[in-house]
Amino acid sequence: MKIVNLHQEEKELIELAVENNRHVQHQIYSKFSPKMLSVCRQYIKDLQQAEDVMITAFMKVFTNLENFEHKGNFEGWIRRIMINECISNIRVRKKVTFIEDEKYVEEHYNNIESQFSLEDIQFLIDNLPDGYKMVFNLYCIEGFKHQEIAAMLGINVGTSKSQLYHARKMLQENISKLKNYKNGTE
Repeated sequence: MKIVNLHQEEKELIELAVENNRHVQHQIYSKFSPKMLSVCRQYIKDLQQAEDVMITAFMKVFTNLENFEHKGNFEGWIRRIMINECISNIRVRKKVTFIEDEKYVEEHYNNIESQFSLEDIQFLIDNLPDGYKMVFNLYCIEGFKHQEIAAMLGINVGTSKSQLYHARKMLQENISKLKNYKNGTE
């Protein structure tokens, strides 16, 4: 049985891409673009705009590829660039406001019931205010801690927690409305 070192193969591909090998760059783009479009779509409601942001972020990936240190996951490194580009795009497009509300309550929420489709869930997330949506995505989907989110967005840790609390509360309310609508009781 032949053992293939996938990490070494990835490292060689990255080195070729750093040397502007367009074929290898296209391979990297083709491999990661579907997932990265999904990441961008989490932050940006309009699919066309999400695609534009993803392409801009991939340009940054290839421009900064020599800075990848092969210490962590390559996909995670790309994902981080995508998230940062989404946040930058949202900030440039419109002023995002974060409610300074230190009074929040940590609550535990149940998982969304399986009666909802991915489109329903994405619709609910898309309709959150931008500040809520960014913090919700960074915390619940990407797994960042409040300290990291605060640093990324230039806000207080308490503001990050407050935004998450309000996002969850709004989602719960909208889930109830959607549930009633689907059951015909609204």
